[in-house]
Amino acid sequence: MTTYEYLRTPESLQPQELVHGVCREAAAPTPRHQELVGSFFIALESHVRAGARGGVWLAPIDVVLDRERHLVIQPDLIVVSAARLGIVTDRVWGAPDIALEVLSPWPRIGSVEERLGWFAQYGVRECWLVHQVHHEVEVVQFEGGRIASRTLFERDQHIRSTVLPDFDRSMADIIA
Repeated sequence: MTTYEYLRTPESLQPQELVHGVCREAAAPTPRHQELVGSFFIALESHVRAGARGGVWLAPIDVVLDRERHLVIQPDLIVVSAARLGIVTDRVWGAPDIALEVLSPWPRIGSVEERLGWFAQYGVRECWLVHQVHHEVEVVQFEGGRIASRTLFERDQHIRSTVLPDFDRSMADIIA
């Protein structure tokens, strides 16, 4: 399937992605997964909006990382900085500044390492991996097409981000 064909399919709330021409679908996420996504959306959206820092969107939203290689993904949540809001039109045409993924005990679409590789390759600045079982957040920073650092923040530690340097919340604050 081409990117054009994928984007012409009927709108759906079913999680799906186009990975190098193959459409991958998954069952709907669990209520706990969605609760975490919603809590992070509220925390990030209020922070981003308060400082006119950009925009925050929830899945399902198509992020076209590579139109020619037919790679369209749907992270659980994305942040696009104010300077780059032009990539957000009918879809997101390029790498968000932050991609957030809530990790389920069983991977739903592809592997985490596969996704991190794409994020590094296509210019995502950070990926926040929310470990729902252990209530931890791992911030993965990318630079020059590779993983530059991985920092794990435990439940009560404040999450530190180079994309949002003044974000000052812990997972405990966010899911309280």
